[in-house]
Amino acid sequence: MRLSSGRIIRAAQPGDGEQIAGFVRALARYERMEDQVRACAADFEQALFAARPTAEALLLLENEQALGFALYYPAFSTFDGCPRLYLEDLYVTPEARGQGHGRAMLAALAEIAVTRGWRRMEWSVLDWNEPAIGFYAGLGAELDRQWLRTVLADEALRKLADSSKPRA
Repeated sequence: MRLSSGRIIRAAQPGDGEQIAGFVRALARYERMEDQVRACAADFEQALFAARPTAEALLLLENEQALGFALYYPAFSTFDGCPRLYLEDLYVTPEARGQGHGRAMLAALAEIAVTRGWRRMEWSVLDWNEPAIGFYAGLGAELDRQWLRTVLADEALRKLADSSKPRA
């Protein structure tokens, strides 16, 4: 998708994993969560380009310089009975913000969802990120404070998985 002279949004391609990993680290720094990043370029290459990809990504470029990315995947809504687009991360470099890039990325994602027949697009935002909250509200997105994000990871995940095994 060409935005303007020199600006494009394109699907991630093999070899983009390093760029995406760098954006993820930058996003984690902004979100004060850098210590939680374990993903590397190879993880993104595998997730995006394996025989059965588990995610998709878009890159925003201006004059061939990457300025941002969006990583997304389908999730299924039991209430709607259809898939929806779940946006895991959206990032635009600080120097490129305020120029319509974030909106253009979200519009490209919305076009993907509509083209695929999906009726919803969802994502999470940190409760302290007022600039993002205001930006999303300005697009017509509804902030749902009713649900709490729930995570089961690492040792707790393994412990629960082990509990499913028959005891001898």
